[in-house]
Amino acid sequence: MIEIRMDAGIAVLTLQHGKANALDIDLCKALAARFIDLRTYDAKAVVVTGRGKIFSAGVDLKRLSEGGTPYIREFLPALHALYDAVFFHPKPVVAAVNGHAIAGGCVLAACADRRIMARESGRIGVTELLVGVPFPALAFEIVRFAVPPRYLAEFTLTGATYDTDAALRQGWIDEVVEPADLMDDALSVARELAEISPVAFAQTKAQIRQGVTERMALSGKAVDAKVTEIWAAPETLARVRDYVARTLTK
Repeated sequence: MIEIRMDAGIAVLTLQHGKANALDIDLCKALAARFIDLRTYDAKAVVVTGRGKIFSAGVDLKRLSEGGTPYIREFLPALHALYDAVFFHPKPVVAAVNGHAIAGGCVLAACADRRIMARESGRIGVTELLVGVPFPALAFEIVRFAVPPRYLAEFTLTGATYDTDAALRQGWIDEVVEPADLMDDALSVARELAEISPVAFAQTKAQIRQGVTERMALSGKAVDAKVTEIWAAPETLARVRDYVARTLTK
């Protein structure tokens, strides 16, 4: 499910979960656990990437539509815990985006301190509203944090996805490199960030993310209660099943 290796003090996590690294309860819990372990593990920084041509296609909609309301009520907290573990990880985190990063997979990439994408490897964007579901509170706050404010409404409301050049211009990613250079470049960036004093880096990172922390404390629980209600509603599940039938079962 997740391959982990060390490269000169950098932990490299490679998602290897099915064909699309889709986010289900199992992957969310496993990846969150890895990041929690790495807080005390002898790793100076973390690089996250995917196997093959997909970084992550986002939430496993087939499993969600099959599991219905009981699955959703277990899945959403697991998704929140994953984003919390990655976004607030105190060490440098670099996303080596090897291919498509869609919806929840795009949010996972946005959790990182730096996002580097292989040229012409796929598309990136948040398609939640096209599926018919709103953003969980932390997922939305991570997107708000990661992208230029002038593009926030476009990105979230239209569900558009972008090729690598457009993603770089509009701020979804920080750098585009040739596919063969992706891992070397990601490791180089991780090592550069790891040279900073760990305590100074962790404190500054926490300060940068303070706005997210404060908004989550203020309204996160109330937003998530409403979001869960919408996700679990029969009409929403009908939309999800229709989306799956139209796009994922061809």
